[in-house]
Amino acid sequence: MALNLRRYNGWIPSRKAYDAYFSDLVRGATTRSRALSTHTPPVKEFEQAIRADPAMVKLFDDVFLQAPELPSQIPDFDHFLHILDLIVGEPPKFKVVEEGGFSEPIGVPMYILFDLLSNTAAAYDLFRMKAFNQALKKLLCSWGEYLLTDDSGKTLTNKPDGWFSDAAMTILEEGRGKFNDTYVILDENAVNRGYKSWDAFFTRGIKPEKRPVIPPAEGKPVIYNACESTVERYKFHVKKHDKFWLKGTMDYSLCDIFDGDKETAELFVGGTVYQAFLSPQDYHRWHSPVKGTVKQARIVDGTYYAVLPDEGENGDPRGTLIRSQPWLTVAATRAIITIEADDPKIGLVAFIGIGMAEVSTCQLSIGAGDSVAPGKEIGMFHFGGSSHALIFGPKTKITFSDEVKPGQHLHVNRIIAAVDQ
Repeated sequence: MALNLRRYNGWIPSRKAYDAYFSDLVRGATTRSRALSTHTPPVKEFEQAIRADPAMVKLFDDVFLQAPELPSQIPDFDHFLHILDLIVGEPPKFKVVEEGGFSEPIGVPMYILFDLLSNTAAAYDLFRMKAFNQALKKLLCSWGEYLLTDDSGKTLTNKPDGWFSDAAMTILEEGRGKFNDTYVILDENAVNRGYKSWDAFFTRGIKPEKRPVIPPAEGKPVIYNACESTVERYKFHVKKHDKFWLKGTMDYSLCDIFDGDKETAELFVGGTVYQAFLSPQDYHRWHSPVKGTVKQARIVDGTYYAVLPDEGENGDPRGTLIRSQPWLTVAATRAIITIEADDPKIGLVAFIGIGMAEVSTCQLSIGAGDSVAPGKEIGMFHFGGSSHALIFGPKTKITFSDEVKPGQHLHVNRIIAAVDQ
């Protein structure tokens, strides 16, 4: 049985596009290796950090041995580095599959590389190491700086591998509305809509009238969707400490989510967690889910590609990061924002912006003491895809809307729950 691609919503391309993209990377890396090409500065720095630690070298060797579905053409760490060279020098693009005559987005290219590696026992140890994540953070930050440059805008074209090609527009507009009508366009006459860099395109604004904040019909206190996203799940009666590492349940552990802040975690014990994820083609700015005052806003460093290894879906090992979303609330780099709602029936609400894979750049737009309201921007993700969670206290009696079910894509600013009186 095939992998349910709708469940992965842009993170995992079809097998043909996936294999074709890997083949391109392998060919390019082989050419670089045979030519004895030197590594790019950020990749060289990453290599030096790994090779300086025998434990990380050993774990990397084990990762390649334990990843049976990894293409045989990527046999070792050296070849892996040449592939990284290719990725960090280019912006994300659509992959044109010549045989099939179609295109698909490769919105998170580095994740495609790390995907199969991560679903191994060795990677579970390696990808959680502080030294590994510090080295990887430098590499990702360097790539992020490149994605701010004019050169990174070279895939913002209407060519087959461009983000404004016919195939790209079909995917970007699916369930979201016409691109030019929905998003803030800088130059409607330009093919790239005036976005000078990949990051400018990725963090594009949205027109308020296309995502209006509609008052509740019944006058009840309500919760608005903080991100344009696909529902993962929600869970009631969450605990201060729980077994988040168990693959079967991946329960939420509040003290770990709040990075050891026991005082804040205590306020949510017995409460509710709602989680949803953003695809690479979604709008990536966060909006406040309630009217109130920001109590805290901070960034917590964490992992980038660590997952809970599993048996895969229908025998396909790809996509473990998506299946590990609840666990990522305690492991990944994340933004933590708490808001005291003006309405006491809502009380304290926490927003957790979870950086997944290369989308671990979380940028805050507000700070403690700021007033917010539904629809007001509170932060954003940069490049790729990501996840987020909303957490409510035990006295907040949440009733989710009928549309809130796993796999359902929901617009930002729409009502996702009511609070019972």
